[in-house]
Amino acid sequence: MITLHHLNKSRSQRIIWLLEELGQVYEIKSYQRDSQTFLAPPELQQIHPLGKSPVIEIEGRVIAESGAITEYLIARYAADTLAPAPDSGDHVSYLQWIHFAESSAILPLLLQMFVQKDGCKTHFLEGYAAMEIAKVMGYLNEMLAGKTYLVGERLSGADIMMSFIVEILANQGELDKFSHIQAYAERLRQHAGFIRASRLEAELDNSL
Repeated sequence: MITLHHLNKSRSQRIIWLLEELGQVYEIKSYQRDSQTFLAPPELQQIHPLGKSPVIEIEGRVIAESGAITEYLIARYAADTLAPAPDSGDHVSYLQWIHFAESSAILPLLLQMFVQKDGCKTHFLEGYAAMEIAKVMGYLNEMLAGKTYLVGERLSGADIMMSFIVEILANQGELDKFSHIQAYAERLRQHAGFIRASRLEAELDNSL
């Protein structure tokens, strides 16, 4: 049994989608952000010292970080369907996109989100975040030109990892600036697993 410790409005939404695609039996333990601070509740620290989500428990192991969770679960349950063969040319691209999601892609989006939440005038961060979003998302947009998915023209863990990025981009009103990413986002949203995961997450989100 896989247990996902899920925090509303967090990266763990991509792990719900992954679990739906894997077809394995799983359960979700849901946690809610504080309505004032938007921080995770202290109960999550009982699962992992950082008190963040996603975290999974499987066979006595506690695994944090969505990229690590994605790689582990796919290698174990869906290596032949959600990842290119390890000896293929696509595998390197697959790994790069998985890690791109939690490195180059998310940083400027988070910076922009923090600036907007703070509401104060900045001398550097606001302009830097906007510049980096244009550069990084412009690169992603170019890489998606003429493609259905990121790697090998089929859904992979890289797309599931990137789904959270395109949703942030949409929520921040930036998606329509990048036509290929926008089309890619629509394709991802049409997957039955994505639809099921989105409905499940909405049911678990008490802040709605």
